[in-house]
Amino acid sequence: MSEQQFHSHIHDNGVAELVLDRAPVNALNAAGWNGLAAEIAALGQRPEVRVIVIRAENRGFCAGVDIKELAADDKLIVSVNAGNYATFKAVHRNPVPVIAAVHGFVLGGGIGICGAADIVIAADDATFGLPEVDRGAMGGAAHLQRMFGVQKTRYLFFTGEMIGAPEALRLGAIERVVAKDALRATALEIAAKIAAKSPAMIRIAKEALNGIEDGNLEDKYRWEQGFTLQAYMSPDSSETRQAFVQKRDAKF
Repeated sequence: MSEQQFHSHIHDNGVAELVLDRAPVNALNAAGWNGLAAEIAALGQRPEVRVIVIRAENRGFCAGVDIKELAADDKLIVSVNAGNYATFKAVHRNPVPVIAAVHGFVLGGGIGICGAADIVIAADDATFGLPEVDRGAMGGAAHLQRMFGVQKTRYLFFTGEMIGAPEALRLGAIERVVAKDALRATALEIAAKIAAKSPAMIRIAKEALNGIEDGNLEDKYRWEQGFTLQAYMSPDSSETRQAFVQKRDAKF
């Protein structure tokens, strides 16, 4: 029996609530990412679903991929890449609006979900970052850049530094910041406001809004993923993952 890494529930008002739940840090493995993509896409195809809220239990929203799984078998990067790509596409291209309600750390794949989402609500303890360089990988900058400007994205990507929810709000990357204990209620309240509108009009609006963007989010991310495979061919990439698993500083 496969491990359950998330669960979902559809409320009577048409709001689907999808919860990441893989303790302790919601770092999904290859099967988890591929399963998550399928679930998000399936929810959007259900006629009774009007809005999707993605949130999480445990210490943070999402720590991205399971580095320990990749350290044990780096060939799984192909499946992980496929799952990440499909998940972010399922969010971005979903027929209905997707709201990400995040707390604690929002890393790697967590950034992919937020950057692909329509609306992001953050708890006041949320921090955003892409430590890909420190993990010997690439990817996610296209989604980070959908939230932040080009130079802020590059600063965060090159340094691996985190950015807190208040600063993300000031920069216009997220919709609002609330107390952690109000996060779920706030996200569901916003979702209910959207769900009360004509579902036909909202679905048309989602498609129209996607169309007025440059339309290449998935293409950009796929370009980045090609460099993840290149990075994995470097000895430095293996060293970063082994150092992470062994809880030591990487040596180059």
